[in-house]
Amino acid sequence: MSTKETKFFDLAMKSDSLLLGDFTLKSGKQSPYFFNIGSFFNTGLINQLSDLYSELILESDFTFDVIFGPAYKGIPLASVVSASLSSKTNKSIPFAFDRKEEKKHGEGGNIVGVLKGKKVLVIDDVLTAGTALKESIGFIEAEGGALSACVVALDREERVDGSIARDVIKEEHGIEIFSLARISTLVDYLDSLGKEHDAEIIRNHISNC
Repeated sequence: MSTKETKFFDLAMKSDSLLLGDFTLKSGKQSPYFFNIGSFFNTGLINQLSDLYSELILESDFTFDVIFGPAYKGIPLASVVSASLSSKTNKSIPFAFDRKEEKKHGEGGNIVGVLKGKKVLVIDDVLTAGTALKESIGFIEAEGGALSACVVALDREERVDGSIARDVIKEEHGIEIFSLARISTLVDYLDSLGKEHDAEIIRNHISNC
């Protein structure tokens, strides 16, 4: 387990962002756990989380012109990660986001910010089946942008037609998906804290996906 993964999981525990229960995901799948990144905002830990995002981005080998944050949780994430990156690089890092409903007045449209002709980095909270990311790719391409990479906090390592979702998206769209941590590593982390029951719930879900 990397230092970055440990820091992320420590923050997740402090913010109570890992919930156990019975949840329906955006993909329509049922899950015994849910990662609620909104808890980072509620507990004031979002700046520490944004620094982990920006450190991962700066360590990676892709280039981009603008950050895109999918509505809704991706919007504040894009904002704070943009600010963190600007602070670390002394460069202005623009960001854009989509609206769930098209604006009919003013500048109009579904997108706030400029994507046309830009290499775009998508920032989001989790990757499950890739449903939200594929929607973002549609927005970006429709606006004349090109997806460069995607960075999420947690890769749930869910399977789509027998393959891990990040691998499916890489094959279909030719992009890398980077994550602060993966769900398989969370199992090890929970075991190290003596939370064997919680770890077993997630481990069983992974094996049955």
